[in-house]
Amino acid sequence: MRFRLLFAAIALLIATLSHASSSRPQEVYTGIYLMNLYDLDINQYSFYADCYLWFRWKGDLDPSNIEFVNAVEKWGFTQNMFYDTARVLPDGYSYNGMRVEGRFYHAFELSSFPLDRHKLDIRFENVDHPLDSLVYIPDTAAALMRHDFIVPGWNIGTGAMRTHTNFYQTNFGETDIDGDAFSNFTFELIISRPLSYFLLKLMLPLLVVIIASLGGLLIHPNYIDARISLPIGGLLSCVFLQQSYSDAIPDVGYMVLMDRIYLLSYILIAVIMLRVIVVGNATAWGKQDSVGILYRSDRRRSFWLLIIYLIISLLLILLA
Repeated sequence: MRFRLLFAAIALLIATLSHASSSRPQEVYTGIYLMNLYDLDINQYSFYADCYLWFRWKGDLDPSNIEFVNAVEKWGFTQNMFYDTARVLPDGYSYNGMRVEGRFYHAFELSSFPLDRHKLDIRFENVDHPLDSLVYIPDTAAALMRHDFIVPGWNIGTGAMRTHTNFYQTNFGETDIDGDAFSNFTFELIISRPLSYFLLKLMLPLLVVIIASLGGLLIHPNYIDARISLPIGGLLSCVFLQQSYSDAIPDVGYMVLMDRIYLLSYILIAVIMLRVIVVGNATAWGKQDSVGILYRSDRRRSFWLLIIYLIISLLLILLA
């Protein structure tokens, strides 16, 4: 009797383990190798990518029927399989892959422009099998991109693969089912603008304009026309300079870093113009005895205004 009970318990344990093993989702080791990334269009919130994908798995489910969830312009999307049918490797794993080329969507966050950095992503899910049947696992043994990979005009950071669960909170009109979850494979690549773009193309011209505007305070108060012409010219230059970089980014409902720096510049130029007007009025009213004092005060004032401008600009950059 004892042996029968022991045998029944062992049989039940084996059946339970077998059922648990069979109910586990099929694991698919997935890798990516990025060949090219081009036509990065911030105004259209998209980029083109050319890459290889591969899958290694044990099981009956084919993981290669995938949908790129952030793909756009699918009429121009290409997916070319390595093999018509999966190849069996010596270690018993099935193997297949594809070369993919197409345009992908990315919501660019531009609040730190032109010191912005972005995490571009390529995401896909299996069309046929939900999370309880199939999961993708990053294959970290291979390189993620070619060694000479570049994106003109951008610094290339690190790349990474990760998987997460994507739950659809809808039954897509099928009333006999609830929402379903799928294994989402994501490749991420960090890119950032070169610091030289910010310093040489944007800040340097603006600093020249600001210094020229402050130069109006270094001219003797008797030459009111020359004093006022410099900040007015600086104001017009700031408007044109701001328009030149605004064309490079889409219209957004918030101020980017460069907008905040230009707002500070406008405030400074307005302060210079008001100071020139006040000193000019004092000179015109015949207060010649105070002209020398005002002139020396303006020279000191121009220095401190420049220092304050640089400090606040630096704080805006650090807080971006």
